[in-house]
Amino acid sequence: MQVYEGLDIITNKISPQEQALCRHHMISFVDPLVPNYTVVDFRNKAATLIEDIFAREKIPIVVGGTNYYIESLLWKVLVDTKEKTSPSPGRAADRKVELEQLDGCELHCRLSQVDPEMAAKLHPHDKRKVARSLQVFEETGIPHSEFLHRQREEEGGGPLGGPLKYPNSCILWLYADQAALDERLDKRVDDMVAAGLLEELRDFHRRYNQEKVAENCQDYQHGIFQSIGFKEFHEYLMTEGKCPEDTSALLLEKGIQALKLVTKRYARKQNKWVRNRFLRRPGPNVPPVYGLEVSDLSQWDENVLKPALQIVESFVQGRQPSADPVKMESEINEDKRSHHMCELCNRVIIGDREWAAHTKSKSHLHHLKKRWKLHSKLSAVESQVNVTETQGASEGIENLGQERN
Repeated sequence: MQVYEGLDIITNKISPQEQALCRHHMISFVDPLVPNYTVVDFRNKAATLIEDIFAREKIPIVVGGTNYYIESLLWKVLVDTKEKTSPSPGRAADRKVELEQLDGCELHCRLSQVDPEMAAKLHPHDKRKVARSLQVFEETGIPHSEFLHRQREEEGGGPLGGPLKYPNSCILWLYADQAALDERLDKRVDDMVAAGLLEELRDFHRRYNQEKVAENCQDYQHGIFQSIGFKEFHEYLMTEGKCPEDTSALLLEKGIQALKLVTKRYARKQNKWVRNRFLRRPGPNVPPVYGLEVSDLSQWDENVLKPALQIVESFVQGRQPSADPVKMESEINEDKRSHHMCELCNRVIIGDREWAAHTKSKSHLHHLKKRWKLHSKLSAVESQVNVTETQGASEGIENLGQERN
């Protein structure tokens, strides 16, 4: 989100004073009304900058943030359709937006017809990914799954995508105790409010968002409008000055608490991404990941700064750092895109881990218990019918014998 102009507080941009200490790139250069700046656009521009930095014998440092974007820089994992289609900028992404307006089941049905392998790996409710796979096929004539197969089959490729593009990389992962992290994130939101968050939101809403809402064409799903911290204040911004002050105050507090909640949720998601996509990534072409504990900020120099400098200096000089990288076993046998259909719950489940969790869930066990009770009742009824029929047959035989006598 920092690529967009505006919302500097919401997107937590580095201050101009800090930027003056070291040259920064990829900040505040995209118009906020551009709805279709994609990870492919980011990757292409950032990769060009990285090559330029290398050419000047400097070391590029990618700071994040959004690990999906970092992954797109490190490995060959994206499919670029813009090179193969109309020269008009943004046209490829526009088609994806058009597809996302359609019904999810219809999109999934279309994908099943042209790329059944990809359709089996995607949930019908995951409209963005389904639309993206359809877009790839429409604009190249090649199934999305085929592109992914080709990437994995390249030298250095693996189950999660193509080869590593920068073989001499290292990753510094700053992690904290969950309780300390939650407390810090709550404080960050309070600091954002103190720094002028509400004024920034009002100004941005007036200049860019108010008209979209009035025209009923705002979905908060694309561009800078999807930023964490903007849509959470939608109700407050739309009613400010039009409702009693106490109501407005309640809506403001609701927005602040929602922002704290989604921020902590996003932090958990990003840590999960590091573990699953970096630490557990199968194959040899994975940069070492060095963990730096940041729970106690009073120990920053000792726990973070000194070890980080030593690690980076070792890499620059071609030596092995004294610190050991974080190790986690890769889950090679786990298929994150396997397709499961639970007939009992009438649900599609994607992924082995998700399937295992579903079969142990309260909802599934509830349906399983209901089916067991139903089967038990049917068995009891069948048993009664069989007993009645047997008794009737016995009585018939007995009566027949009496008549003969």
